Amino acid sequence: MPQVVLVHPLIPPNTGNIARTCAATGTPLHLVGPLGFEISDRYLKRAGLDYWPYVNLHYHETLADFQAHHQTQGGRWIGFSTSGLCSYVKFQFRSDDWLLFGSETNGLPRDLLQTCDATVHIPMSQPQVRSLNLSVSVAIGLFEARRQLGYFA
Repeated sequence: MPQVVLVHPLIPPNTGNIARTCAATGTPLHLVGPLGFEISDRYLKRAGLDYWPYVNLHYHETLADFQAHHQTQGGRWIGFSTSGLCSYVKFQFRSDDWLLFGSETNGLPRDLLQTCDATVHIPMSQPQVRSLNLSVSVAIGLFEARRQLGYFA
């Protein structure tokens, strides 16, 4: 099953909404610090409603901590970025993929993008619109991966 990774998220309600999506799909959620909020933030908790007990949540204080964890698990890193080389709908997802998303303001750090096995983007019809909300982007990417892998059959 693909896993969702948020690298340096800044806005608590976005992370809370993503946690709800992960709870609903049984998808592990990894938060990589530093975060722009405290895990105990009331807006984070509110956005996640009463679903937090159903979130398979992993917190990694640093990117190095996350990288060490990933090495024990294996799988590909798929970086979602406005500069991604392939549309997410044309990309072939695998069950061991880690879907990486960056902060709301900066996206994934450039050096991290370079270590990804692949980078994908969500096409925009309107060129003046650079990106979607982080929680929307995660839902789009995760549900496409799940669709391709037959999790809705």
